[in-house]
Amino acid sequence: MKFSKRIKAAAAVLFKGQTPTDDTMESWRELAGFLGLNADMPRSALSNVTYFTCLKMLSETMGKLPLKILRHTGTQGVVEVYEHPLWQTLHDRPNRYMNASCFWSLMEYNRNHYGNGYAWIVSGKGGKTELYPMEPWNVELWYDNIKLLSETEALWYRYTASNGQVVMIPYDCVLHVRNFATSSGLTGKSVREVLADTIDGNVKAQRLLNKMYDNGFAGKAAIQYTGELSAENEKRFIKGIEKYIKGEYKAEGIDMLIPLPYMAKIESLSNVRLADSQFLELKQYSAVQIAAAFGIKPVQIGDYTKASYASAEAQQLAFLVDTLLFIIKQYEEEINFKLLDGGYYSKFNVDVILRADYRTKIETLREAINSGQMTLNEARAKNDRSAMPGGDVLIVNGSMIPVEMVGKQYERG
Repeated sequence: MKFSKRIKAAAAVLFKGQTPTDDTMESWRELAGFLGLNADMPRSALSNVTYFTCLKMLSETMGKLPLKILRHTGTQGVVEVYEHPLWQTLHDRPNRYMNASCFWSLMEYNRNHYGNGYAWIVSGKGGKTELYPMEPWNVELWYDNIKLLSETEALWYRYTASNGQVVMIPYDCVLHVRNFATSSGLTGKSVREVLADTIDGNVKAQRLLNKMYDNGFAGKAAIQYTGELSAENEKRFIKGIEKYIKGEYKAEGIDMLIPLPYMAKIESLSNVRLADSQFLELKQYSAVQIAAAFGIKPVQIGDYTKASYASAEAQQLAFLVDTLLFIIKQYEEEINFKLLDGGYYSKFNVDVILRADYRTKIETLREAINSGQMTLNEARAKNDRSAMPGGDVLIVNGSMIPVEMVGKQYERG
């Protein structure tokens, strides 16, 4: 975005009372710096490493899940349909500019960070359907109860494009996934809105730590001078002492000593001890709270204080069951309702999350083959191997018999 446009965006936030986004917050800092003002406004929640890690975890997880189109047939059961016209759109390329991994991760990022993820369903050349993500802060949900836009009462999405053009989009032409926190069921609230105080506290804790690094972990001090100083010389004197304390004279070879003029004395007002204030414990507790709000397990944000290999594996399974299943189900229901019909439905392949080591995978496939749940060629396909002649036949252990025939072998004749 050009500098002039960024300035206008920042001005819109300041003077029109709009909700600031990450871009407009950065625009404000540019504007304040340009005008020589103080740009110390609340920083973006993305500057908090825990919040950023949770967004990254959920967004990348949705981006790496392959999406399949399935159909339940009467004779063949459930089959994956590769020839469906939407297969390439959903599985590989939602639009000409984005691959599927980038698209689904962006949708999940918007769903968490802004509370809602939107994608415009557009029919392209030759009837090819494409999905284009929409900026959540430029989308409004309207209910046409006076039948102004159609013959029936319906929901519409009012979208303001980057060029200022306003478009009214029918409800069934927008993929809409929302955060669980909602009061109406139509739009969601972001985690940063719900946990504004907790996230802001973590951001301030990091800023405090950064400031202490700048000060060399030195506490506040009072300078006593019994002589007389003018107001201007007093400011220069104090700034000079601050530079020595912060080590800014290190380049001149002066690092450990602070020279004081005659009749001056420095006394410490406070002794900064992070251990006494349990700074690290409180910061870690706040990080776990933020992660819990996202459904992220402590191991996934780098907290291994109470983790072992077995517990980490169990937490990964719990992450799938407790967190991802709800999210994935919402995506699948939205896609099935607005894009698929005629018995077709979509499904994300969650097996990529629970990929086991090669030995465990082979043993699992062998059990599936021996129990008649999978053919040999289906098992070979799981290992990206070609099919073999005669491999499409279900096989089972020959010693197994139906339940109703148990004991027949002991009867005479």
